[in-house]
Amino acid sequence: MIDFSITDEQKALRDLARDFAKNEMIPKAEHHDHTGEYPKEILKKAFDVGLMNMHIPVEYGGAGLGVLDELIASEELFYGCSGMATAILANNLALAPVLLGADDYVMKKFIQPMSETFTLAAYAVTEPGAGSDVAGIRTVAKRVGDEYIINGSKMWITNAGHADWFFVLAKTDPNAGHKGMTGFIVDAKTPGIIIGKKEKNMGQRCSDTRGVTFEDVKVPKENMIGKEGDGFKIAMGAFDKTRPAVAIGAVGVARAALDHSIRYANTRNAFGKPISVNQGVSFMIAEMARDIEAGRLLCWQSAWLIDSGYRNTYQASIAKVFCADMAMRVTTDAVQIFGGYGFNEEYPVEKLMRDAKIFQIYEGTSQIQRVIISKFLNDGVGIETPNA
Repeated sequence: MIDFSITDEQKALRDLARDFAKNEMIPKAEHHDHTGEYPKEILKKAFDVGLMNMHIPVEYGGAGLGVLDELIASEELFYGCSGMATAILANNLALAPVLLGADDYVMKKFIQPMSETFTLAAYAVTEPGAGSDVAGIRTVAKRVGDEYIINGSKMWITNAGHADWFFVLAKTDPNAGHKGMTGFIVDAKTPGIIIGKKEKNMGQRCSDTRGVTFEDVKVPKENMIGKEGDGFKIAMGAFDKTRPAVAIGAVGVARAALDHSIRYANTRNAFGKPISVNQGVSFMIAEMARDIEAGRLLCWQSAWLIDSGYRNTYQASIAKVFCADMAMRVTTDAVQIFGGYGFNEEYPVEKLMRDAKIFQIYEGTSQIQRVIISKFLNDGVGIETPNA
């Protein structure tokens, strides 16, 4: 029997995140958007109340929550402010490949302490010339005795300026294609790491995004995630867990735009009546609601699949592309409903429109998601139910 209800524990998690967004994030969102100031104190509060590092296993001191649990909380945080939410949840992206491939040594050295002490991590895979084409990275890791020497540059790395460690993907065999890639945890204090300037982005302005350069950075072989050559497989496997969470972030942003649109349309009068009674506006709002509901269900389906032990690559890509494109459309319509006020920084929807754009780009562009979906369909897989 299909059941869309959530447990009492999940309701409590949702309410915790909703209250946190209302009381801690929304009042300070405008300030952090205008200044670009990194919201470190808000992140510390999120850690204190249990809204960070949700997937760390119980045996290493964590809550051991599933992907659907994360989605339920994440929607509320992204509703509050997607820049802050990206910073809060960036640890989950860095953790995903580590939790898939790390041994007990790495888990105890790097992951278990994150359950006890406020720690930030960054996922360092994208490069100046390799974004969607992950196999095109040029960073190399050369084995020298009991160490690997890493050289290369990464770009668009979230939380880079504040990270305590990085998950780094590098080529250990440059001639082996994607099978020659290996993942490492790299302590941010290691000599040879050069952190670039904070990028001034169109949206999510308080999220810390930078380039990172590795110059002869020495990493103990014990910091390797999995085996040599496992890096690409592990990194791609991590996306099955993280793409639903990014997609639900787009739902949260779109939901905020919908709520602002409803309130404005009910109070703004034109031709002697609220604009909400005009079909041109009311239909726009109805379509916003329709697409938000559909997007959430796609996210929940892809999360349920991975939590239940099924591969969800196809469904995760559908959720990601639908929700990213939906959020851009919904926030654009919100600006239209607000009219000239929507184009003004003193009103909230222009920020939401700017913030929404990145969902079509990071964690795999909307075009790449279409490539993935097409491949599954052309191969004759993906459209069946998991137990068919």
